[in-house]
Amino acid sequence: MTGKFLTFTPETGDPLRLRWVNVAFFGAFHALALLAPWFFSWPALALLMFLHWLFGSIGICLGYHRLLSHKSFQVPKWLEYAIAIIGSLALQGGPIFWVGGHRQHHAHTEDINLDPYSAQRGFWWSHILWIFYPRPEFFDYQIYHKYAPDLSRQPFYRWLDRYFLLMQIPFALLLYFLGGWPFVIYGVFLRSVLLWHSTWLVNSASHLWGYRTFENNDGARNLWWVSLVTYGEGWHNNHHTYPYMAKSGLSWWEIDITWWSIKLLQILGLAKKVVSTPPHRVKLK
Repeated sequence: MTGKFLTFTPETGDPLRLRWVNVAFFGAFHALALLAPWFFSWPALALLMFLHWLFGSIGICLGYHRLLSHKSFQVPKWLEYAIAIIGSLALQGGPIFWVGGHRQHHAHTEDINLDPYSAQRGFWWSHILWIFYPRPEFFDYQIYHKYAPDLSRQPFYRWLDRYFLLMQIPFALLLYFLGGWPFVIYGVFLRSVLLWHSTWLVNSASHLWGYRTFENNDGARNLWWVSLVTYGEGWHNNHHTYPYMAKSGLSWWEIDITWWSIKLLQILGLAKKVVSTPPHRVKLK
């Protein structure tokens, strides 16, 4: 399935419509990211690496994923909101959209109709085409918010889900004030593109390649190089086996940088009820 994708709904045969606004938006970011060599500076490169970690590991992996989607640990509400703001700056959607979609993915993993980014539709569908051919059941707030009722009940998350895109403007202006166009190119456009593809590889590559430690009914796999660029999210077979665990890397060689941050919060007394010990599970031979 790596070379094919479906642009229709298998259940009904109805064609999916290409949303050109989405294509133009992501295309513009990729084009502007290609300007990076002409705006290179060492501070800009350092900014890129820092923001990729901050927005990726802390905002998305720790915040949107392990904290909000799976509730694998708890933090004070002020810290939870701060982490959610960091996640929204990653430009991967608002928190209700992200969490709602991810919970649908776990509830119907690889179901060709019900999983938003089902790997059964092919590599490119699960990587990016699910965004270019948006289905209303995954992108309509009136539908996806039902999968995240704990967030949609809170005015803060409703506001963040609606205005996360506008928050990029003051952030970009701040970067321009601090370092001019190199900071904007590296801190907004190149960082967004690299972080998008890093995250999307969990949906695509980690459902197609890698090894399986546990027997599951889905194709989620552990893929070391995806874990390197996603701060531990590539141990996907582990995660689908124990989705409510705060730790994804279970073997000593499975490096999980996001878990280190959670452990630090726990040591500081900021993270409580951390789910870190899995129940007994028989491994594959």
